[in-house]
Amino acid sequence: MLYVKTPQEVLALIQNEFSPVAEPEIVALSAAMGRVLAEDIAASEYVPDFDRSTVDGFAVRAGDTFGCTDAIPAILPLQSTVLMGEGADYPLNPGECVAVPTGGAVPQGADSVVMLEYTEAYGDGTIGISKPAAPGMNLIFRGDDVYPGKVILQKGRVLSSADIGALAAIGRVQIPVVKKLTVGVISTGDELVPPEARPGPGQVRDVNSPMLEAMLTAFGCAVINYGIVIDDEALLSETVKRALWECDAVLLSGGSSVGVKDAACRIIESLGQLLLHGIAIKPGKPTILGKAGAKPLVGLPGHPVAAYFITKLFVLPLLGRLSGRDMTAYTVTAKVTESISANHGRAQYHCCRLTRKDGALYAQPIRGKSGLITTLAGADGYFCIDRDCEGLPQGAEVQVTTTSGV
Repeated sequence: MLYVKTPQEVLALIQNEFSPVAEPEIVALSAAMGRVLAEDIAASEYVPDFDRSTVDGFAVRAGDTFGCTDAIPAILPLQSTVLMGEGADYPLNPGECVAVPTGGAVPQGADSVVMLEYTEAYGDGTIGISKPAAPGMNLIFRGDDVYPGKVILQKGRVLSSADIGALAAIGRVQIPVVKKLTVGVISTGDELVPPEARPGPGQVRDVNSPMLEAMLTAFGCAVINYGIVIDDEALLSETVKRALWECDAVLLSGGSSVGVKDAACRIIESLGQLLLHGIAIKPGKPTILGKAGAKPLVGLPGHPVAAYFITKLFVLPLLGRLSGRDMTAYTVTAKVTESISANHGRAQYHCCRLTRKDGALYAQPIRGKSGLITTLAGADGYFCIDRDCEGLPQGAEVQVTTTSGV
């Protein structure tokens, strides 16, 4: 018999029972994409380090242009021209202007830049300005982006391509990141054959190992695939022991229900502490969570859709906890395209496809059973029907978590 916990209780259990264990390491900026920051990153200099123009035009003192029009332009002598890549370490004289390119340095005393389109060169060394400038117009001031001591990226963040650009801007080329967690994946069952094999009578291809390996790799883990282990408790126990020695966490796929041959629970208990056996969720009820020392052992259901959801909802947050990773989830609001009945007493998860019509976003449920992997293929996301809800009417709004990437 399974004594189940709610999804919220499972996530709380993960927070209480596990702590960050991954150690920091230094990698080159070129290798930092997708890695988890091990510490806050603060700037040590100004970016930009000089006042710079955002347009091609003329740097001016805004007060010298007040009241000008097309009919009565402000006429300012051209003091000098700033070339791209050169400094402007001289003051702008009152009543004059300086030509500057986009991104070019602006001289001291200039507080705005007039776009080239609103100016005219008269050919006698003077520039006519037909539109008044406001202080700060078309300018980026020194330190507008970052300044010394400003934290620009926080510990636990997964670095994106934009973050790599920010690190390059402040000159950080050696990046402190969390070492990748190594996760062992084991599939169990006499009925399983490798994906490249042709199944015989009563056999099926192993879906979970490749799927889990792909999910974990996309999440930033190193994966050791221990292959398929037949329903032999002694052999499975030895494989789990080996995986525990070599990995930071171990996932067993299959053998998590209460059948005679389902040995995962007994093996986890023999190697450490059993934390739970059963979650009030559909699909994925017979999930197991244990730990050996500080290392988690997870018994996943053998059905691919159930294994997928349990990994998304609980295993990835668990691995995020071990690595100190920010696990903020982002959702979109959509309307369900049809009514859905729910299994009272268990949180029920549905894959869906997202479509947009007349400016509204719709979630079309993908019907299927937990053993059918095609339920996942082509899905844009998933949503949850609460355990105390008996269903949703057509048009009800749901929060869809998108599944791109993992």
